[in-house]
Amino acid sequence: MRFRPAVPAVLTRVPLAGRYPAAVALALLALCPYLVLTTAIPLLRPLLVKDLAASQFDVQLTSGLANAAYAFGAVAAADLIQRLPRRRVYLVCEGGFVISSLLAVVATGIPLFATGMFFQGLFTGMLLVAALPPLITTHGVERLPSTAAVISLGLFGMVTLGPVIGGVVGGLGGWRALFGGIAALAAIGLTIGALSFEPNEPPAQGSAFDWLAMPLALGTTMLPFFGVSWLTRSYFLHPLFVGPVIVGLLLGVFLIVSQYRKSEPLMPVRPISNTLPVTGTAGAMLVGASFTTLLELTETYLAAVPRYQPLLIGALFAPQLIGVLIAAALFRRVLPTRFTPYLALSGLLSVAVAAGLLLLLSPTNVLFVVPPAALLLGYGAGAGVVPGLFLAGLSVLSTKIGPTFALVELLRSEAAFLVGPILLHLTMTAGVVGGFHLAVAIMLLLTVVGGLFLIGVYRLGGARPTAPDLPAWVSGETTAYHSPALAARLRRS
Repeated sequence: MRFRPAVPAVLTRVPLAGRYPAAVALALLALCPYLVLTTAIPLLRPLLVKDLAASQFDVQLTSGLANAAYAFGAVAAADLIQRLPRRRVYLVCEGGFVISSLLAVVATGIPLFATGMFFQGLFTGMLLVAALPPLITTHGVERLPSTAAVISLGLFGMVTLGPVIGGVVGGLGGWRALFGGIAALAAIGLTIGALSFEPNEPPAQGSAFDWLAMPLALGTTMLPFFGVSWLTRSYFLHPLFVGPVIVGLLLGVFLIVSQYRKSEPLMPVRPISNTLPVTGTAGAMLVGASFTTLLELTETYLAAVPRYQPLLIGALFAPQLIGVLIAAALFRRVLPTRFTPYLALSGLLSVAVAAGLLLLLSPTNVLFVVPPAALLLGYGAGAGVVPGLFLAGLSVLSTKIGPTFALVELLRSEAAFLVGPILLHLTMTAGVVGGFHLAVAIMLLLTVVGGLFLIGVYRLGGARPTAPDLPAWVSGETTAYHSPALAARLRRS
């Protein structure tokens, strides 16, 4: 009998295990489909209102709760991956995303469509935490810069592509075909995942469900997002706007404080409560809010004042993708060096300059203002958010990267998807022309003041830019960044 060497069981069951291209495809197909929709939906709104016999409020509420589900899903996955194998979580969520997309395709009314989008957001948030950490930590230090660039493209490359796709579909019709294509992409991702996602032993199998964090996270996301959606049919002092937003934000504060005080928290609040990760996380929140708000405001202005069709509006924002590509290429080069904080700062400056440029917007200079502003917004999103995400992630042990991403994405999503609807409502109530410039000026002021504040926090912490110790971080020995405590200079004086 011929001798046959034993084949490891993992490789027998998972033929593409350990293949970097498969891991990249898996992560991108998990994240990109829904992220495209987040910025495509505004330009699809007229079609959805007509075909689903819905109101503007119905579509806004659907989008708001789907974004809330995305933020909550990241936290839910941070809990699940402690007790269940990542592969199982990934396959269930990707399969659920396929079904959710098909529900949206066949919907003839807003209830079924809203259900589909809600679960699309929920499963994508969970896939973020299930799929990204293995891609980052299991393919060697030499691939980590390329992985960081891929994540930048996955998180914001597709977000910047959303207006282009939304413009094409909104102009030509066929939103059901778009959701069908998204379902097909997710099915491909499910197939690749089944062939490549390696099994693992959960780090805390048998541990108890976090009965405190989950309800708090649910209230933190759902209540404020419902409140700002309600603005579509009400006013700023309406109880159904003020109440949910205030209660939701208070629950968020309580969630962060409770996680900080726990000895074994679900999310590592204490390890990232020092200078470098705080400035990175807060910078990501500020850039995310500025990018999303300025994009929505400009789309609204272009549709209402010069009355551009969705196809042209989407085309005007196409330079965003170029900006993200530039940022991703720079991040690939910068990550192993001491310049990542400077790259994050350049992203913040870029969105501020974009806001200043949009203050000059008028019906006669659209072609000269919007494309360069879109380029700056795309670069700002790519350079400001993902580097900030890594400043936090590299400040904890590599084994905690998933819960860290969940925390940062929760905070970033809260900022990004709450500010926009509020300033958009201000624009509509004050008159689109005057309201647009007022809202952009407010966003510019918030960005500049917030940026100066973060620079002050960084300086008071006494942080000195240093190259991260990536080999030690990947091995799990220590953190890549050793950041000083907040206001360390004041404490020493």
